[in-house]
Amino acid sequence: MTASHAYRRCEQIVRVRARNFSYGIRLLPPPKRRALSAVYDFARRIDDIGDTDGPADQRLARLADARTALRGSRPDEGDLVLVALVDAARRYPIPLAAFEELIDGCAADVRGATYESFDDLLAYCRCVAGSVGRLSLGVFGAEDPEVAAPLADALGVALQMTNILRDVREDRLAGRVYLPSEDLERFGCTLDIDSRGRFTDPPERLATLLRFEAERARDWYHRGTRLLPLLDRRSAACTAAMAGIYRSLLDRIAVHPVQALTARSTLPAWRKAMVAARALAGAGR
Repeated sequence: MTASHAYRRCEQIVRVRARNFSYGIRLLPPPKRRALSAVYDFARRIDDIGDTDGPADQRLARLADARTALRGSRPDEGDLVLVALVDAARRYPIPLAAFEELIDGCAADVRGATYESFDDLLAYCRCVAGSVGRLSLGVFGAEDPEVAAPLADALGVALQMTNILRDVREDRLAGRVYLPSEDLERFGCTLDIDSRGRFTDPPERLATLLRFEAERARDWYHRGTRLLPLLDRRSAACTAAMAGIYRSLLDRIAVHPVQALTARSTLPAWRKAMVAARALAGAGR
């Protein structure tokens, strides 16, 4: 199986599955677009194992299999995503070991981990999203990788916190709570739900809680976007588009927090396209 065929499969997956990231990925030149598609697809595979239903021991076994596959000397030729990823890692300094941090984070999901403090949640965010930021940086390249890596990590944290705020209700219905216990206590919230799947906490308390967490996420965006000047034009445009789409989603949640707790917040396709176009235009200045 040729690498070019494997890359085509990865790009097909991105077009279907990466509803937000695809707007940034398509701004990259073809070689980097193919490599980042392979990174995204393998990360998506791991994430899907964590999110799927089924016995915990079986899902943990599948995560262990993914770890073993990463460490193998040669990929299974029938595994097109892994074939593409291994080829990409030969062409770019992609830190494949960072995928193991993602696996650790997804294993925590499977085990039903909860988080007492923000520092606890931050460690989780760095595993599941900061790792992807550092993997992406391997494709992008940077003038000073040692300076750029923690900024890529910070941007990943910002994106993951946005995901958490977007999915509070969906996660709670699945039995998961990511917001720190100390924050719930601070704002007098329990995130308990009634028989109809509605939160029992007073709406004004929930709104205050989500706005507090949104402001915290904004701080991480501020840190993470300091990465942009360290990247080449097209990589900066890709990163700015991804960050811009998620930042717009975060702003929507902060403006309408109670609404975000009743239905999953999304951005229309035209809005995502506009953010991506602005990112490309801005990178050309």
